[in-house]
Amino acid sequence: MNDPVSAREALLIEAIGDMANLIDSVERLTSEIQERGRAFDRANEGLHDSLTRFEAQVIELSENAKVQTVRHMLARTDEATRIGIEAQAQAMAKAAKQLFDSRVDPRIQQLARVITHQVDRFGNPWERWLIHAATALIASAASSAATLAIVAQLWPC
Repeated sequence: MNDPVSAREALLIEAIGDMANLIDSVERLTSEIQERGRAFDRANEGLHDSLTRFEAQVIELSENAKVQTVRHMLARTDEATRIGIEAQAQAMAKAAKQLFDSRVDPRIQQLARVITHQVDRFGNPWERWLIHAATALIASAASSAATLAIVAQLWPC
């Protein structure tokens, strides 16, 4: 094997063997890379599906949060409106009472005094009629007695 040709041939054979090993390794690596690529594609599809479901859940949660927020705002608005209406009604009632007390009440009190004075002045109407009736009876009796006395004086018996 001292011959340069045989050493060259040996090196060439060895290089060809190494090249064959290298080609085999590259072929195995290529199939492995292809398998990894297919696994990557499957993972990508799974990730895409998961992302789609996640987006749907986020949208659903967002819509639910919107609905809850609007309900909360409506409830608070209704409560504030109710409180405002009650406060306004109380203020109006207070203003009406003050107006009544300042304008109407003195006139009602004055009218009540006038009516009380008239009732006191006229008293019980039956008493007045009884007094008038008694006066008429007494006047009639006195008139009859006076007429009888005059007739008895003038008429000789």
